[in-house]
Amino acid sequence: MPALSLRLGLAAGLAATVLAALPPSALAHEAHHGDLRVTHPFATPTPPGAPNGAAYLDIGVEGEQPARLIGASSPVSEVVELHDMTMAEDRMVMRQLEAFEIAPGETLTMRPGGGKHLMLINLEAPLAVGQRFPLTLEFAERDSIEVEVWVEEASVGSEAADAHHH
Repeated sequence: MPALSLRLGLAAGLAATVLAALPPSALAHEAHHGDLRVTHPFATPTPPGAPNGAAYLDIGVEGEQPARLIGASSPVSEVVELHDMTMAEDRMVMRQLEAFEIAPGETLTMRPGGGKHLMLINLEAPLAVGQRFPLTLEFAERDSIEVEVWVEEASVGSEAADAHHH
C-alpha cells in the first residue's frame, strides 16, 4: 500500500505542476444554469482613458425553449449594452439591440472583430490583462446568471473560447 500512496502522491503533484504551468486561458471557464451554458466570458484590455470596453462569451441553449438575453450589468461599468457590429458599404456600423435570441440547440458566439458583443459603457477604470470581474446576464423568462469575466488579449481569449467548444 505505501507504494500506491507514493504513486498517487506523485501523480497529484505532477497534475498540479502541469495545471500551474498552463496559461489561465487554457483553463477555460463556464457557468451552467438550467439549460443554459455560458462559456469563457472574456473582455479585452482597454487603453488608459478609454471610456468603453467590450466583453465576449458564448451562450448555449441545451433545452427545448429558446433563450432571450435582454440585458447585462457589471460593477466595472456604468452600463452594459447589447451591441451588434456589421459592415455596410465598407463602413463598420454598430447598433444597440434590445435582445439576443438563441434558439434551442444553438450557441450564440461573441468574438472581437465584429458581430454581437457586450459593450461596457463608462468604465470605472481601464481593463487590464489578468483582471477578473463579475458580469450578470439578464434573460427574459429565466433567472439571471452571474459569470466571471477574464480580461485577456483578443487572440488569447478567442482561442481559449474556441478550444472550449464541445
